Amino acid sequence: MARGIDAVTRTAGAGAIALALVLLLTLGTLAAVAVRAESAGGFGVADWAALRFTLIQATLSAALSVVLAVPIGRAFARRRFPGRSLLVMLLGAPFILPVIVAVFGLISVFGRSGIVSQALLALGFEPISIYGFHGVVLAHVFFNLPLATRLVLQGWLAIPAERFRLAASLGMTSRDISRHLERPMLREVVPGAFLVIFLLCLTSFAVALALGGGPRATTIELAIYQAFRLDFDLGKAALLALVQFVLGAAVALIALKVALPSGFGSGLDRAVMRWDANSPVLRALDAALIALATLFLVLPMAMIAVDGIPALTSLPPSVFAATLRSLGVAMASVVLSISLALPIAAWAVKSRSRLVEAIGTLTIAASPLVIGTGLFILIFPVADPFAFALPVTALVNAVMSLPFALRALVPALGQIEADFGRLADGLGMSGWARFRLVWLPRLRRPLGFSAGLAAALSMGDLGVIALFASPDTPTLPLQLYRLLSAYRMDDAAGAALVLLAASLAVFWVFDRGGRVNADA
Repeated sequence: MARGIDAVTRTAGAGAIALALVLLLTLGTLAAVAVRAESAGGFGVADWAALRFTLIQATLSAALSVVLAVPIGRAFARRRFPGRSLLVMLLGAPFILPVIVAVFGLISVFGRSGIVSQALLALGFEPISIYGFHGVVLAHVFFNLPLATRLVLQGWLAIPAERFRLAASLGMTSRDISRHLERPMLREVVPGAFLVIFLLCLTSFAVALALGGGPRATTIELAIYQAFRLDFDLGKAALLALVQFVLGAAVALIALKVALPSGFGSGLDRAVMRWDANSPVLRALDAALIALATLFLVLPMAMIAVDGIPALTSLPPSVFAATLRSLGVAMASVVLSISLALPIAAWAVKSRSRLVEAIGTLTIAASPLVIGTGLFILIFPVADPFAFALPVTALVNAVMSLPFALRALVPALGQIEADFGRLADGLGMSGWARFRLVWLPRLRRPLGFSAGLAAALSMGDLGVIALFASPDTPTLPLQLYRLLSAYRMDDAAGAALVLLAASLAVFWVFDRGGRVNADA
């Protein structure tokens, strides 16, 4: 008993340190900006319009992403075919794409001169416009549908194969399996997926900036940027950031309250075989869903490749130097993100407190622009903030990717402790031995997925580095932005392709490493 108490105490101590750092980087930097501001002012008409637009587009984008992800995730879960692993990997591609690169691909497909509009013109219809409310929602679904599908797919793969074997022996139909196995899993997974995507859309900046089409399509994050960049009104920026943070906190608490454990128990880690979906109709339906989802997600990326390949041979050396800096920042971000996520997840599971997970998840509701500005204010009196551009970028990126790591690690670690925790306590396993022998073999998939997301998101970050970077040390996204600003479109297309390839590569290395010898 004493050994178990000591283990909980050590876990709580490490988790508390990690959470304290997270709170310092979110609420602490927000407080620094608020203190530095001269006055907060009040909400104007434009601010209320930005709030309404943010809530409407975030709710609709998250709902569409999750609703579409459920049948697509089920199709991938119950089908085995050549190239399935590659398609599962590609599901993460749009979400990890740098926004500026992905928007370019979407415009190439859905813009007025894109493939879809040209096809409509050939058929005698008017071309579509990707700008405005529907363009923002379309872009958010493009970015977040793959993430929702991966989260739902992990939920399906977490159902022990023995449950499906038992269902087959009892003669259950597809409808019975949906009622007794799939719906309880979705009740556990869907609220968390909706939460993460809603908060991503809540803090949307680059999508609204590129596709919003005017003041009527302004998000809170874009309003924060305008308060900083155009007016240097720190008080208004701090007020908007506080409102955004409170909204995120409220949605997080609601989602955590709605989510319920599925209670499937443990299995023998066998591959899941689905006997309930062998009818021709279900096979055709699953094939159509997988094909349509693949076309929707891959076509914009293919257009990026078509435009970028001819420019690769003439890229300036600055692009490759910026690529190396981005890779270094990404690796540092992975280490920091996992170092924060594991102790927080362990504390949340050991204490059985959803508040711990909620606090860690709320970092996604914070504004990266506010965090960057707050760190600038804190560093400036003691050192040159520009000298810390790359370390600060890695730290902020790690914190912003923390919610995705927790969403993947906490349910998996909770199941591990429920299945093997008492046995490990009885054998006196704690610390490194428990991590190496009990946790790590069963956390490979979520750890690899979390590390891949952290690396890829860091590769494509353009927010914090724009506040800190000196002219001589840009990362690849910032270098791409500078090429676009200088209207060097050929070089920009080549740099976009390099950034796309690098983001996919770092994600694949970590995600594949986590899925080695695993049924994913």
